[in-house]
Amino acid sequence: MGEKNMQSRQPAIFVGHGDPMMALRNDDVAHGLRSVGERLLKARPKAILAVSGHWYTRGTLVQSDPTPRQVNDMNGFPPELYAITYRPKGNAELTRRVQELLGADVEVDDTWGIDHGVWTPLHHMLPNADVPVVELSVNGLASARYAYELGRRLSPLRDEGFVVLGSGNVVHNLRQADWDNPNGTPENVAFDEAVLAAVAARDDDVAVDYQRLPHADYAVPTPDHYLPLLTVLGAAAGEQAEVFNKVRNLGSISMTSYAFGLGK
Repeated sequence: MGEKNMQSRQPAIFVGHGDPMMALRNDDVAHGLRSVGERLLKARPKAILAVSGHWYTRGTLVQSDPTPRQVNDMNGFPPELYAITYRPKGNAELTRRVQELLGADVEVDDTWGIDHGVWTPLHHMLPNADVPVVELSVNGLASARYAYELGRRLSPLRDEGFVVLGSGNVVHNLRQADWDNPNGTPENVAFDEAVLAAVAARDDDVAVDYQRLPHADYAVPTPDHYLPLLTVLGAAAGEQAEVFNKVRNLGSISMTSYAFGLGK
């Protein structure tokens, strides 16, 4: 790969999106997202392929809608949250390239939109919604290895002006959430640190075989929010991670996030 292509390669980023109220907060997590977003804009991406833990489907689906709707897939929150409007455009070129790279493994589906797993962090990262977004679903019928290999197959997008973004949480156990706990439980910390060590060492097999890690059943009771991390790891195979927003909250949520190839 030539020097010009290396300089133009777009980042791959995994963001912990946490609870929807993050969109209204002005805390350290929000500041971390804004800082990453400012650096992302300097890379001048054409569009973002967003793999969302909130679009968990039977099969792998990609959007083609030129004006995808905003999906407020949350209930019982204050009116201020629902008043947020985040409506980026779609991108036909990105949709087409995903179809070319994945072939028969992907189908176009426009019944969904930009869900809060994506618009909540992007509301801080790219507040003007001026970078197009195409969502890719998490395949609930496939394995963790499939999610990782999917990222490897999508990696060429990064050399064509497109960001690969995964949105979920390394630890996401809503049944154990404690809204009075601003930190993480011991189980949360142990699993999050084990994944962090694997990512730092680029021992991707450990991250893929996450069920062998301590307290995996607690940290990942369902795989929807974890698998986007594996797709990002696959899209950035061999690259060193920058860790940001290393925060655990609500007892059973990890906000730990990773960026690959993000410029200064």
